[in-house]
Amino acid sequence: MGETRLALRRDLVVEPGPVRPDTTNRSTASRQGRESRLSRRAVLLDNIRSAWNVGSILRTADGFGYDHAFLCGISPTPENEAVNKTSLGAEDAVPWSYHKDAVKLVRGLKKKGWVVCALEDDRRAGPMGRLERGEAGTVLIVGNEVSGVDPALLDLCDAIQYIPMRGEKKSFNVAIAFAVAAFAMG
Repeated sequence: MGETRLALRRDLVVEPGPVRPDTTNRSTASRQGRESRLSRRAVLLDNIRSAWNVGSILRTADGFGYDHAFLCGISPTPENEAVNKTSLGAEDAVPWSYHKDAVKLVRGLKKKGWVVCALEDDRRAGPMGRLERGEAGTVLIVGNEVSGVDPALLDLCDAIQYIPMRGEKKSFNVAIAFAVAAFAMG
């Protein structure tokens, strides 16, 4: 799937780990049953320029229980001081990997059974809602605030969704949009 660096708690590992255990006061058996029913969820950051947005997305991904963050193209990694400052430690809680070529990565994920959805204002997009889970998991792509998600990535998506807007502006900040989508998609 192309050039890949993977970090979990800043140590390099071979691949993303399993779903993290629930930390609420439930019995161990209950937690194990819940984990086996959940499919994996990941976010793919396609050429996000702002280190602050990357850090915010990592923090939000942790809050919503995402299992992995794929940082692609020019997206800064948690090795960047501004990412660390904004994520408030979430870079240690959410396994992440860097991929130079997002298209190659998504092709590989689809071959492994991942459902791929992009958050984008596109003629093919439907309003935000829950997604069908893939055999391997579901990955949500968020893109560059100026140019959006790479059209080659959109062509690979199983679904494209948009957030309905009521005001004059046509989009949210990418970190805010990810938070809205992560909540809406369940």
